[in-house]
Amino acid sequence: MNKFRTHNCSELNEKNVGQKVKLSGWIHRKRDHGNLLFLDLRDHFGITQCVIENQDKNFKTLEKLRPESVILINGLVIKRSKETQNIELKTGLIEVKILSFQILSEAKELPLPVFGEQDYPEEIRLKYRFIDLRRKEMHDNIKLRSEVISFIRSKMIENNFLEFQTPILTASSPEGARDFLVPSRLHPGKFYALPQAPQQFKQMVMIAGFDRYFQIAPCFRDEDGRADRSPGEHYQLDMEMSFVEQEDVFKIIEPIFYDLFSKFGIGKKINKFPFPRISYKTSMEKYGTDKPDLRNPIELINVTKIFESDEVKLKIFKQIIKKGGIVKAIPVKNTQSKPRSFFDNLNNWALAEGASGLAYITFEKNSEKITGKGPIAKFFSDKSISELLKICKITEKDSVFFVCNKEVEANKFAGVARQKIAEELNLIDNSSFNFCWIIDFPMFHYDEKEKKIDFSHNPFSMPQTEITDFDKTDPLEILAYQYDLVCNGYELSSGAIRNHITEYLFKVFRKVGYSKQMVEKNFSGMIKALSYGAPPHGGMAPGIDRIVMLLANQKNIREVTLFPLNQNAQDLLMDAPSEISDSQLKELSIKNIKK
Repeated sequence: MNKFRTHNCSELNEKNVGQKVKLSGWIHRKRDHGNLLFLDLRDHFGITQCVIENQDKNFKTLEKLRPESVILINGLVIKRSKETQNIELKTGLIEVKILSFQILSEAKELPLPVFGEQDYPEEIRLKYRFIDLRRKEMHDNIKLRSEVISFIRSKMIENNFLEFQTPILTASSPEGARDFLVPSRLHPGKFYALPQAPQQFKQMVMIAGFDRYFQIAPCFRDEDGRADRSPGEHYQLDMEMSFVEQEDVFKIIEPIFYDLFSKFGIGKKINKFPFPRISYKTSMEKYGTDKPDLRNPIELINVTKIFESDEVKLKIFKQIIKKGGIVKAIPVKNTQSKPRSFFDNLNNWALAEGASGLAYITFEKNSEKITGKGPIAKFFSDKSISELLKICKITEKDSVFFVCNKEVEANKFAGVARQKIAEELNLIDNSSFNFCWIIDFPMFHYDEKEKKIDFSHNPFSMPQTEITDFDKTDPLEILAYQYDLVCNGYELSSGAIRNHITEYLFKVFRKVGYSKQMVEKNFSGMIKALSYGAPPHGGMAPGIDRIVMLLANQKNIREVTLFPLNQNAQDLLMDAPSEISDSQLKELSIKNIKK
């Protein structure tokens, strides 16, 4: 028999009435009724109410014990009276009369409470993460994470993927985010890098002939944290397949994600696969982002031609258009009942976001004629109002907001405004998950800061242009077989069909200024592997943290991470990063130069 318990704290029910039991756990909370002391005993599995009378010799000791002390209880299971039953609790029909108990570990005064879901400062929560994780919401989030990973693993194995572990100590890569570097003791002055992703290794697994690979891979990137991105490290479902095209990857992934979100999505609706395929260009034009939230029904429309015409006299917009700018309309349905303050507040929000404001027009119908209202309506002729209503597919019950800027900036801010307006009007269906693929990413973009062409996405992706036509094509017109899986405005995964032809890889890198010698030096392992017979292959790497964040209905990735770093990439629990001793530095042949 187990020394500490006969049952866990969620097992007991009416069938156990009259039995003597042994329970161990944490004191979740106590309620002193004078003649009776009730305490909720909690373990990983649940809560059991225990009770002791004030005449019992153990009463005073239990009364003084602090919450979160760990105790062992010997007791008798009794049925609760009907008026004290708690049907929301698994053990809510019974309670345990304490016959004796033992203190296993006494708790000091708590820096933050476990009972209740108080909103405590993140610094305290991370410093005492082991206590924070006892709270039900956090405990459930981490359990969910484990269950999600187990489900994904079983699905990948079911689809004939083999699980491998790729190296953690590897070579530094000149592409992507900053590396975390690890000094070598045996090779003074040289460094390993922690992998930003197992990208090159997983391609070599395909070249080695294994056909389908996956792992739940830790990835390390020295980049700033955000609400949806952990600083330092994250985990991803890394997967790769041989002899596949883009659609083959989609056909494997879509059912897995549909089943995953159906199982763990707490009854939310999921759009059925095949998920919509949206080109990068279309996504930017219609939604102002390459990770659109399709729960939002608003679509952006380019109305530059209307503002260019003589029917609109808005000089400031015309000046921007002459300099190459565009005008994006954000048509919004059913706003006729909204007060002027609604529109003014959105304009003030835009100003606070660094924009020059958010121009708008509302409408009204008089004698069968629809006219514009609002600060800029006077600049529009009746003809231009009519044309605007037609292009935007709206009526006198609706409104249109406008963003005017250079194309990239106009699309981007119109996309942010689209989401803000939808949130203000409660247009987003929070009871659903809407997936889509963003495809046809440009292979290259022009870097305004560096004044040169650079990669837009993954440099190892296969261009959609034949190798014989590559050098004849404007690099900014070349698309790649690159794709993102997006859900509810979050990018869950990036992926691509890989460039498995060495000569084509050299051509691609030459466009951004890499000579053949530079590519061979920086990617020697990959080039060597591709030179000995490589299958066409492709894959992707969905982020585990973001998947769990969506399923747990959380806004911050730290809420679903066991021991996360804070926003400044510090581990407040273990006090890392920390200084190391001079002897350690000497052993590594490193000199610490203080700023």
